[in-house]
Amino acid sequence: MESLPSDGRPEVLALRALKLGDLLVAVPALHALRRAYPRHRLIYAAQPWLAPALALVGGVDTLLATPGLDDPLTLSAGRVEVAVNLHGSGPESTRRLDELAPKQRIGHLGPGWDGPHWRDGLHERERWAELLQWHGIPADPLDYRLQPPKVRNPLPGAAVIHVGAAYGSRLWPQERFAAVACALESAGHVVAFTGSEGERPRALRVAALARLPRERVVAGTLGLDEFAAAIAGAKLVVSADTGAAHLASAYGRRSIVIFGPAPVSEWGPPPGPHIVLTKAELRRGDTFSAIPDPALLAVSAADVLAAARELGCL
Repeated sequence: MESLPSDGRPEVLALRALKLGDLLVAVPALHALRRAYPRHRLIYAAQPWLAPALALVGGVDTLLATPGLDDPLTLSAGRVEVAVNLHGSGPESTRRLDELAPKQRIGHLGPGWDGPHWRDGLHERERWAELLQWHGIPADPLDYRLQPPKVRNPLPGAAVIHVGAAYGSRLWPQERFAAVACALESAGHVVAFTGSEGERPRALRVAALARLPRERVVAGTLGLDEFAAAIAGAKLVVSADTGAAHLASAYGRRSIVIFGPAPVSEWGPPPGPHIVLTKAELRRGDTFSAIPDPALLAVSAADVLAAARELGCL
């Protein structure tokens, strides 16, 4: 079944049916594909809620709603000219792209696919840029900036504390977030708490612990474009390794990123006003655990405040 009408142009489809941070580390690759195929329609296959963030990448024409890899992509075989696997190199993603019967495949080496061997330990921005380079497409892993948000910043000049994370392994303790919020507020910042709708109760608890009004909690009330605008205009962003941290990188905002299960060498921010805090030697590395990673728990509120002073925010 066709879910996306053709506009008459040849099509390049890039598959990456993952989350916000995954989109943001793939931005250099998407910019490179736009330059390499200027007359093609560039389609990004991913979770549909990412559409507002995808609009900030620039050059991507449309999103093909792809919640995951359980079902075939909703385009007819033979329609897509170039299929690009930015999702991974396993049989699930390659099978979904093979079903499209593209004229050209860009991906890692695998059955029916020519390309570089998958290498563990690469930074994600570098991985996808190197993949395209292997296939003859110039790509710069530092070409990660987003376009300015078109919506109004709902939190102008705020110090944004993003209290949530997709998995329990990345949840820094609430009382430590609250201690950081208190110190920033005392230093003259207006602190706001962001997160998803499901993370709103956690954000409200952090605000209560910090003795800040619940009106400062905007978790669950912002659209993704408004969230991007809030990060783009923030004086400081404090978060775990989440989409909020990647947005702060994309907009060059001062940020403190608390790492747990993920290696900094693979997911850390680019050069800029960003400080990473972790105890890598304690890292358990179980991303899907419900228990905070020891590398994250080893970071204290005092560590975060010292980083804020280093960034000139205290």
